[in-house]
Amino acid sequence: MALPTKIQLHIVSPDRSLVNETVDEVEIPGADGYFGVLPGHTPLLALLGTGELWHRQGSEKVYLSIAFGFAEVQPDRVTVLAQIAEKADEIDVVRAEAAKKRAEARLAQAAADMDFERARIALLKSLIRLQVSTRARIRS
Repeated sequence: MALPTKIQLHIVSPDRSLVNETVDEVEIPGADGYFGVLPGHTPLLALLGTGELWHRQGSEKVYLSIAFGFAEVQPDRVTVLAQIAEKADEIDVVRAEAAKKRAEARLAQAAADMDFERARIALLKSLIRLQVSTRARIRS
């Protein structure tokens, strides 16, 4: 059996389907670090972390902000079920900056009853959104 030459990529969040395209390569933020997927990849089920997902078709890369969920990898397809997923050009930069400032202020106070992990994740999500949003501005 011949190896596939393309990957069918499907990215879904609770509210909608964001991507359903044939691509050449995908890089996914796994819970244990980023991993790349090319056609013919070994089957894999991975827990998602918070980070920047990109996929490439030819020489064009498309970036998304992803947080939590699962990725199923098959030799000819990748399905990403993410709790949070946003395309670079859909990110509200002002809102992400405000979320970053709130999270930084919460972490700076470090009260005994504060949920440190929740504040850390909020900061991480806002930083990833800002990073991914710059990808949209660079391409424009």
